[in-house]
Amino acid sequence: MPGFCWRWRHVHGPGRPMKPRMISEKPKVVSFNPVGGRGEPITLTLDEFEALKLVDYLGFLQEEAAFKMGVSRGTLWRCLNNARRKVAAMIVEGRPLRIVD
Repeated sequence: MPGFCWRWRHVHGPGRPMKPRMISEKPKVVSFNPVGGRGEPITLTLDEFEALKLVDYLGFLQEEAAFKMGVSRGTLWRCLNNARRKVAAMIVEGRPLRIVD
């Protein structure tokens, strides 16, 4: 199953450009609305989705998942931490979830 390269749209300015992340496949579901879901949807980026899938769903170690995505372990940890916080907020607050490019 060939992967594809996903890249942030970086506006030229100060700082280092974002490193491209390898995403294995696009998600099958791009939005989730719980029963009675209300409020502004929470947006999950593709790299956060991929980190959550590799570590929590497929059971990869963080080092293995980082290698698979082509990023450092620290970057993977930040993506994973953000994804877990967003999914927890979606469950607790009952808000819809969207996965965006």
